[in-house]
Amino acid sequence: MEKIKRIALVAHDNRKRHMVEWVEYNWHTLMRHILVCTGTTGRLVEETIRRKAGSTISEGFAIRKLKSGPLGGDQQLGALIADGEIDAIIFFWDPMSPHPHDVDVKALLRIAVLYNLPIACNRSTADFMISSPLLDREYEQAVVDYGEYIERKLS
Repeated sequence: MEKIKRIALVAHDNRKRHMVEWVEYNWHTLMRHILVCTGTTGRLVEETIRRKAGSTISEGFAIRKLKSGPLGGDQQLGALIADGEIDAIIFFWDPMSPHPHDVDVKALLRIAVLYNLPIACNRSTADFMISSPLLDREYEQAVVDYGEYIERKLS
């Protein structure tokens, strides 16, 4: 991983307020990295950072906004992970509410684990992740070799 990380930010509806509060606290650190967000979360994150940064925001600052999770954003993010275009994920998901796209959420979590990405699913873990000294330096990520799986014989 490069020094500048590509960080995905995702929040279910009942956790968007938590994401906004977390971004308000961490906007200065987040601005040093490349942000990718799903749907409404992207708009809220961008509004929050622009409000907090004010005139100090760099002209080139932008957030890549994907579709809303239920409209394919989770799958878009999964594809970015599989293509090696995401380095870390902050995903504030709501464990108390059923979601029509639960299978997409499970697939997203699975692909993040499969590709050995750091993923925070709650604020405490996100705080630990963003305060890690590894966030702002290059990192040699262990990559699992799935060659044997790909080459397996099917009967």
